[in-house]
Amino acid sequence: MSSTTGTTAEKTDATHATTTTDAANTANTANTTESVQAPSLTKSAESAESGTFPEAGTSTAPTPGASSPPNARRAPSLTARVRRTALRTVRRLPNLLLKGATKSAAIVALLLLWEIAPRAGLVDRTFLPPFSEVADAWWGLATDGQLADNARASLARSFSGFGIAVAVAVPLGLLIGWYRPVADLLGPLLEVFRNTAALALLPVFVLLLGIGETSKISIVVYACTWPILLNTISAVRHVDPTLLKLAKSMDLSAPRLFQRVILPASVPVMFTGIRLAGAVSILVLVAAEMIGAKAGLGYLINASQYNFAIPQMYAGIITISVIGVVFNQFLVTVERRLSSWRVPAGG
Repeated sequence: MSSTTGTTAEKTDATHATTTTDAANTANTANTTESVQAPSLTKSAESAESGTFPEAGTSTAPTPGASSPPNARRAPSLTARVRRTALRTVRRLPNLLLKGATKSAAIVALLLLWEIAPRAGLVDRTFLPPFSEVADAWWGLATDGQLADNARASLARSFSGFGIAVAVAVPLGLLIGWYRPVADLLGPLLEVFRNTAALALLPVFVLLLGIGETSKISIVVYACTWPILLNTISAVRHVDPTLLKLAKSMDLSAPRLFQRVILPASVPVMFTGIRLAGAVSILVLVAAEMIGAKAGLGYLINASQYNFAIPQMYAGIITISVIGVVFNQFLVTVERRLSSWRVPAGG
């Protein structure tokens, strides 16, 4: 009996000890879990205060060996790219300076000769003053607003006539160059008018349209039409026959052939006529403004001549030359953009 009681007591003690051990292990596990979750809870609280929350399924703990942020990676590459560009520019600077000096040498020489010849007595400075006096006169006209007003009037007339001529002559030239019946019908009439100088018809325009803006714009339209029209006709008729054969072998329809082959191949020669018309638009307008005009660069030159203001006269001439150069460079840029598909001759 006593042995049975002792055995039962020992089992009870063993069970109590096991229970105590399990309780201790559970407590240790809970403490460990709390200690692990504490930093995460702290970071979550900080994120909540700052208004940013980590995405679902991502860990907030930093990962060893993680890559740097994209901005940190891009900064060195951007800096290196800027350095390479700067080095390339510095290396090309002598060539650019040499090229610019070569292109401007003739103009600089002309201006030096213009300045020295009147002062040295090689020419009469009354009729050809030094360039410095002309520059002073140009600055005076620019500051008092006369140059801007006259240039604005001339540019409005010139660009209006030039734009109308392009809008009329390019489609007409494409039509005449592509369709032979139209060329046979209008050919003789074109031959008559294209050999008649625009300035020779200026009195006719003045008599029919008056001395206002209409006659001046009309004479510009007439003068600009012929270079554009004739070059467009020549461009369409002289398209490379190889291109036409290749296009016809692909069974292209006539409209598609015109759109894909004829028109792109005609752009270079067509723009030659457009550039010539741009120069003609300014030259003819100046001559037209000398007759019955109250504003414009031609009027400024004519009035300066009558008033014997020779420096102002040359200032107006220089302004016309600069406008012509800038306008021509603009047309060259447009031509390069439209004919960028061409392979350069050196390539």
